[in-house]
Amino acid sequence: MKYCSECGSANLVRRAPGHDTHSRLTCADCDKIFYHNPRMIAGCIVEHDGKYLMCQRAITPRPGSWTLPAGFMECGETVEQAAVREVLEETGARVEVISPYSIFSVPQIDEVYIMFRARLIEFSDAPGPETMEAKLLGPNEIPWDNIFYPAIKDILQRYIDEKARGTFGIYMGCSEDGTVHFMQ
Repeated sequence: MKYCSECGSANLVRRAPGHDTHSRLTCADCDKIFYHNPRMIAGCIVEHDGKYLMCQRAITPRPGSWTLPAGFMECGETVEQAAVREVLEETGARVEVISPYSIFSVPQIDEVYIMFRARLIEFSDAPGPETMEAKLLGPNEIPWDNIFYPAIKDILQRYIDEKARGTFGIYMGCSEDGTVHFMQ
């Protein structure tokens, strides 16, 4: 940012305004504060007849790798709406959110992932342009060594283990120095 969106000044400085705990870009002329907040990613674990809806990425980073359907939340939508929209955009599937499953923070890249359990309503097998292929895969068919995000791999494995036990939790976790931590 080069100019203040409030007054047009180029006199932007980084400081901790008032009693704030973080340094923020601030206009030195009109005191407008510019907040830089984490990006929210919403997605779903869609399970149907013992199989899980996964998508093979067609875009960078790592095209060809697999993941659960998820993406960036848009302004004006709820996190549940974002998750349902992302599943539809990436896989062509219509789903219904059942419950939250995991909240996962990645502070080094300013992202927060919120994953839901979801029920499949309709699967047209017509993925969007970000996806090479969308498939329902059984636990033994999942390309575990080619899942792009370590947190997604951990979340899916935990879900499959819990499904086998017949009980589900809700988890919070974070990634620090490449290590994934979950708390129940």
